[in-house]
Amino acid sequence: MDSAASDTLTAAEEAPEAEAGLQPWQSDLSRAPIATKIVVAGGFGAGKTTLVGTVSEISPLRTESLMTEASAGTGDDDLGPVPQKATTTVAMDFGRITLDDDLVLYLFGTPGQARFWFMWDDLVRGAAGVVVLADTRRLDDCFPALDYVEGCGLPYVVAVNHFDGSDRFAADEVREALDVPTHVPVLVMDARRRISVVETLLALVRHACDTTPE
Repeated sequence: MDSAASDTLTAAEEAPEAEAGLQPWQSDLSRAPIATKIVVAGGFGAGKTTLVGTVSEISPLRTESLMTEASAGTGDDDLGPVPQKATTTVAMDFGRITLDDDLVLYLFGTPGQARFWFMWDDLVRGAAGVVVLADTRRLDDCFPALDYVEGCGLPYVVAVNHFDGSDRFAADEVREALDVPTHVPVLVMDARRRISVVETLLALVRHACDTTPE
């Protein structure tokens, strides 16, 4: 077979893959990316669902339910700082983002209310790390998540999610208020901005690699 014919055959063989828009690892499993599980935790209304939806390259799975008057005014569903919130996550949020050719993150958002905390044990199983979202309007709501991840020994970062109209605090101020150890990254971010969320996830991945390099 001459060179021209050989080149034509090679191009024909590669065309279906190109036309289908396949990634290299989809036709060569030896090049498959590392799949990493990341958990997004925090208090009720801190922005977990928004964060997952902002960066997910697939339609995010959401298990939101309409809030009812029966729970209004209770400690578990106190809408004080978030009166516009009409739904709540009752199981988890799920999304996926490819950060590089060899790294895919699967994001699992936890439910925020205390009555759903029993699910956290299942959600963190196998996770490489946790993003703990902090809402400066009610900073103490993230303490249960902080206590939980520290008790599990999981690497984590604290992401301060500023809302419109909320008081602005520097990362060091939040670190002091929450008594976060100096080796744990504390970042200020906006869960509505993709680049801000990606930077937070990258910070967690780096911190997890530094903490558990093996």
